[in-house]
Amino acid sequence: MNRLDAMQIFVRVAELTSFTRAAESLGLPKASASNAVQQLESALGTRLLHRTTRKVQLTQDGQAFYERSKDLLADMDELQSMFQQGEQALRGRLRVDMPSGIARAYIVPRLPKFLQAHPQIELELSSTDRRVDLVREGFDCVVRVGALGDANLIARPLGRLRVGNFASPAYLRRHGTPRTLEDLAGHQLIHYTVSFGSRPDGFEYLDGDTYRTLPMAGALTVNSTDAYQEACLVGLGLIQAPAMAHQHLLAQGLLVEVLPQYRAEPMPLSLLYANRRNLSKRVQVFMNWIAETLRPYVEKAG
Repeated sequence: MNRLDAMQIFVRVAELTSFTRAAESLGLPKASASNAVQQLESALGTRLLHRTTRKVQLTQDGQAFYERSKDLLADMDELQSMFQQGEQALRGRLRVDMPSGIARAYIVPRLPKFLQAHPQIELELSSTDRRVDLVREGFDCVVRVGALGDANLIARPLGRLRVGNFASPAYLRRHGTPRTLEDLAGHQLIHYTVSFGSRPDGFEYLDGDTYRTLPMAGALTVNSTDAYQEACLVGLGLIQAPAMAHQHLLAQGLLVEVLPQYRAEPMPLSLLYANRRNLSKRVQVFMNWIAETLRPYVEKAG
């Protein structure tokens, strides 16, 4: 195994703190990953990793070598494609994560054209409500809706998503269409929470210059955006959700927007990635494509 391949394996082990996970992410046997790092340590004359039965940690020398390896691998990636043009310019794996609604309605339908233009890109697309660990799980970039919690990541704002209030026609036939905030006393709100056990939010609305929350009854709390949408479709209550993810359902008459004068605060939409210096050309191109693809559907950040 050549030195660059061994460095790539070492970087993945360092990021995932596991030989097993690193080997799986690279499609290698665990023994091959372990041997590659051992050979690298022998060649360098220093220990790069502390190994225990539970996890792997960088030594002080390992941390320094990790930082330099990331830079070198990124530079080599750029060198391999700097003189290539057209379809041959981009190659390699891209691992990205985004909300399932955005992936389903806006990204996946447009992927054939992108992948046709870049046939040597191997795309791994994750769609989950769980906030993935971008570094530990080896993601090149992620699309996030809402507040950003990790200050160590670099954020590229894409705009804001208008949030609407939606209900199914069947639900409105049974309960009536709310016209005022007072009317909500006779309605059910489907609650969404990231983790069960926390107190669900109520109905959010703009009161002058301030966003307030009105407590509302609700028989169902979910932690999945797909379940949130489906529960609304079958008539279990009102939801407050990004409008762009529900446009197709509105157009088909499967959902109706209510109380448009009382919308919740728009939600920021962002692209996150780990390190500006180590951003490969294929990641830059893909993120630019994501931004252009979603641009018609977002509001500019005010």
